[in-house]
Amino acid sequence: MKKIFLFCDAGMSTSLLVSKMQEVVKKHNLDIHIEANPCVKAHALIQEQRPDCVLLGPQVRFMLKKMQEECEPLGIPVDAINAADYGVMDGEKVLKHAIKLIKKASK
Repeated sequence: MKKIFLFCDAGMSTSLLVSKMQEVVKKHNLDIHIEANPCVKAHALIQEQRPDCVLLGPQVRFMLKKMQEECEPLGIPVDAINAADYGVMDGEKVLKHAIKLIKKASK
């Protein structure tokens, strides 16, 4: 099972996006776990659970470099969610982006 973690300010605004992404996972019967959490929990969750991909909400994209420095040595790809996709809660596009990041990292 692949794990995708989304982080934002409080973990609340990404919860709706996670729901949209989970709809796509269910529809296509994918073996993927997705969850949203606040950034303050990022370090502990990354170290303990080792997700396959980390996505940051647009409101915390300023943390991208710091998160890359923490995650990339562990082989975990990190990116900020496209603001337009986030704005319309396009779960399918965001999920496809995460899957591409996971595939690229596994090569």
